Amino acid sequence: MALPPNEDRSEIGPRARREALVREHMESENQHDFDATIATFAHPRYELIPTGETFDGEEEVRAYFAQSRAVFPDQRNELIALHHADDAVIAEFWLLGTHRGRLRELEPTGREIRARMVSLFLFEGDRLVCERAYFDQATILAQLVGAGSAA
Repeated sequence: MALPPNEDRSEIGPRARREALVREHMESENQHDFDATIATFAHPRYELIPTGETFDGEEEVRAYFAQSRAVFPDQRNELIALHHADDAVIAEFWLLGTHRGRLRELEPTGREIRARMVSLFLFEGDRLVCERAYFDQATILAQLVGAGSAA
């Protein structure tokens, strides 16, 4: 159940409040409304486990948004499923985008990616404190160099 931004969530239970916040977060990323994405956090923090990168605080998170969308300007997610844990909402989703900018040493290929990912949205109470993403870099690289399917 997604609620409009800044909607009062006090009338729904904690599980539903967290799920609504994660849905709002993911949709704002799709819309590239990063002010709204930042607002879903108590303290903005992304951890990209496969690359070992952490973006902590609003300035670093905004820089991450700018860098990642320069590489994949149409980056978006398609939610597959949400799961609940005591202190987290776990999102399974497809990450999609077209490679239009330099990715480390790889020049733009114009190829599309479609990679299945998992993100742990970590909470302290009802406060979102981190998105921790897990994904297979080899799958993405294979699609970018033409060795794998984006399907």
